[in-house]
Amino acid sequence: MEPFNAGWLSLLPPVAAIVAALISREVISALLVGILTGAVIYTSSTGGGVIIGSLDAVFSMMVSTLEFKILIFTSLLGAVVYLVSLSGGSKAYGEWAGRRMKTKRKSLLSACGLGCLVFIDDYFSCLFVGTVMKPLTDRCRVARAKLAWIVDSTAAPVCIIAPVSSWAAAVAASLKSTPLEDQSMAAFMAAIPWNFYAILTIALVVFLIWRGRDFGPMLTAEAEAEKTENLRQDEEQTEPTGNGGLLEMIFPIALLLIFSFAALLYSGGFWSDGPTKYQFGAAIGASSSSSALCWAGFGTLAATILLYVPRRVLSFTKCMDGAVNGMKLMLPANIILVLAWT
Repeated sequence: MEPFNAGWLSLLPPVAAIVAALISREVISALLVGILTGAVIYTSSTGGGVIIGSLDAVFSMMVSTLEFKILIFTSLLGAVVYLVSLSGGSKAYGEWAGRRMKTKRKSLLSACGLGCLVFIDDYFSCLFVGTVMKPLTDRCRVARAKLAWIVDSTAAPVCIIAPVSSWAAAVAASLKSTPLEDQSMAAFMAAIPWNFYAILTIALVVFLIWRGRDFGPMLTAEAEAEKTENLRQDEEQTEPTGNGGLLEMIFPIALLLIFSFAALLYSGGFWSDGPTKYQFGAAIGASSSSSALCWAGFGTLAATILLYVPRRVLSFTKCMDGAVNGMKLMLPANIILVLAWT
């Protein structure tokens, strides 16, 4: 597809997507509206057929912008978080934290801290932190809406300012065929101090938790949660089948962070003996984040299975079935990524 100057019409696709999202309150259909709007503008201006030409433009752009390694990485993350929950590791953490964090403020600060710690991927952060913290915040009568807001406000904002994250890989992928392609990670890191939305959002979360402030619909939700005896009564639960403890939760997460940093350094030439050898900062800047995160995700999943099976936390069959179910959980995230790139 050859680029052309659409002028003010280039504003229509994002505006159409935003309006569709506000009306439908659903992201996939809104992204499709934005994509099709852009495709119609492109084919109408370049002389292609409006219907067939637009569809061909959509699928051509989808193929050219697709980053399979990031999709593989997010799927591997889904497998890991499902296995951690299935093993009983998430439940063990909730019980351990519940004995130490008995107030609403402490439980919310714990959710905020865990959300900032799990910065590899925002969808993984939502799945993991939400699963781990729900039992604790339910016990402290925290509204599910409040927990959802904290999880969401520490997921993407943290990932977009963390150089070791799927967002860094996605930003690097968007710089393909540009003058910044060879230094995409360095460009990402240079932009971190200017990401005011992410920085101020995280600061706002900490401020409101510390001051105990709620307003508007959140105040109503919190008041209703205080009166509710069982916040989980209408929720379908996935009960753990393993007998895992804290180790079964801490080990995969710690290993994921270690593997991610090591893979980034390796792909950036930190351990190279040739002329491409770089120091730490330069190696991170020159690294291939999508490849590194893909290696780290696979290594973490393999190591998790090797931990669970010999210790009889989960059988090998349950590990493989759980990995597949976890990958299914990431399907909505992968669809959104593909549409967003397009």
